[in-house]
Amino acid sequence: MKFNTANVAALQPDYLGFIFWEPSKRNFKGPLEAIPHHIKKVGVFVDATIEEISRKVEDYKLLAVQLHGHESPEFCKALKAKINTIQIIKVFSIKDEFNFETLEAYEEVADFFLFDTKGKLPGGNGYTFNWDVLNNYPSKKPYFLSGGIGLEEISKLEAFLKIPASKYCHAIDVNSKFETSPGLKDIDRLEQLIKNLKKN
Repeated sequence: MKFNTANVAALQPDYLGFIFWEPSKRNFKGPLEAIPHHIKKVGVFVDATIEEISRKVEDYKLLAVQLHGHESPEFCKALKAKINTIQIIKVFSIKDEFNFETLEAYEEVADFFLFDTKGKLPGGNGYTFNWDVLNNYPSKKPYFLSGGIGLEEISKLEAFLKIPASKYCHAIDVNSKFETSPGLKDIDRLEQLIKNLKKN
């Protein structure tokens, strides 16, 4: 498995994610190249134990964890108690509708929400969900917008970022649409995305 982490870091993203889930084609192993301190390293986990997450946080000096599985509010609370230095990003999958009442139990235990597309895999499916669903977002908690976002969605993304539904959109999470192969990012396409977003 090849990763071009240093090349991606050179683009100065706010966050850089590393997947720690064995079944994933993007599962990260081995040493991590030096990354500027201002870039927040995020570990992506799917139903991992608190012990497993703790080890990765320590080994890779992670500043945030993205929980992509069925982690309960109680699990998030226990994780935060164990590692109080990390930020918790809890993922919720959406297709054409979503029951926002689901978020209520996580309000006090997650630092951010992340909305991804519901698919066969927990992330990396390459499809966008219906962003109109977020018109009904009831929370003031900042969220990440994710799910199959590529250069083809730039116009749609620019339009979304100008409407009230995007008020609490904290970050745009991209992955599969910017890969030449699993784990290997297309730097030119990423650079183009960043330039487009900075114009707005």
